[in-house]
Amino acid sequence: MRLCYQVATPDVAVSDDVTAYQGPLAESFRALAELGYDGVEFMTLNPSVLSVEEIKRLEEAYGLKVVLVCTGEIFGQLGLSYTDPDTERRAEALRRTKEIIDFAAALNAKINIGRIRGQYRRELTKEETEAYAVEAFRTIADYAAPKGVDIALESVTIMQTNFINTLAEAAAMVDRVDRSNFRLMMDVFHLNLEEKDIFAAIRRYSDYNIHVHLADNNRRYPGHCGLDFEKILRTFHETGYDGAFTTEIYQIPDMKGAARGAAEHLRPILRRVYGET
Repeated sequence: MRLCYQVATPDVAVSDDVTAYQGPLAESFRALAELGYDGVEFMTLNPSVLSVEEIKRLEEAYGLKVVLVCTGEIFGQLGLSYTDPDTERRAEALRRTKEIIDFAAALNAKINIGRIRGQYRRELTKEETEAYAVEAFRTIADYAAPKGVDIALESVTIMQTNFINTLAEAAAMVDRVDRSNFRLMMDVFHLNLEEKDIFAAIRRYSDYNIHVHLADNNRRYPGHCGLDFEKILRTFHETGYDGAFTTEIYQIPDMKGAARGAAEHLRPILRRVYGET
C-alpha cells in the first residue's frame, strides 16, 4: 500500500485548475517526501522531453515511487480522444498514448484512461463511438502488454463526460475489451457522484480495480469536507486492495497546504486500517 500524490511534469501547462503539485520535479519530490508520501502519480503531456534517468534518480533520492502516469492532458490541453469523428485526431490520440506507455514502462508504472476516451457526440452513433473506443482500448492494451504496463479505465462523472460514468459501465467495457492488462480504477470523487452506494460499488467491482484516487466531495483534500475516509479505506482493505491511493485534489489553499492536509488526515487512517507506519 502506498499513499501517493499527483505531480504535474514540467511539460504540463501551469494552471490553478490542475489537480497536481506543480513546479520543478526535484522540488515536488522533496516537498512530498518531507510530508511523508510514499509515491507519486504523474500528470504529463510530452514524456519524450523528460529524462527517465533523472526521474529514477529522484525516486531513489526521495523514496517516492512513480506508480501511474495519467493521459488526461492529451484531452485537456489538446482536445484529442479515441472517439473523435476525425480519423487523424483519433490516430494522434493513440500515438501520444503509446508515448506515455513507453514512458510508464521505463518507470515500471501503470497508465490510466480518463477523459481521453472521449464522449458520445452527435456526429457518431452510440454504436460507432463504442466501436472506436473498443478498438482503441484493444490497440493500447496490446501495445502495453509486452512492456508490462497495466491500463486503468476510470469511470468519470457525467459532469465531465457522457461516456462511461459508473463502475458498472466501466466493468462492462473492460469485459468487452477482454485484455488481461486492461482493468479499471476507482476515483472516490466520481463514485460519490455516480454510485447509489459507494461502499457496495467498491465491493462489487473490486476484482476489476487496480488503482484508486482519493478526494473529498468538493474535490479538495480528504478531511476537508464530508466523505467518511475511515469507512472508505476500510472497505478497500476488506476487498483485498493493497495498491496505491493517490490524492487528486485542487491545490487549495496552496500546493503544500493541500498536500499537508491530505497527509495529515489520511496517514492516521491508513495506520489504523492497513497497519502501516
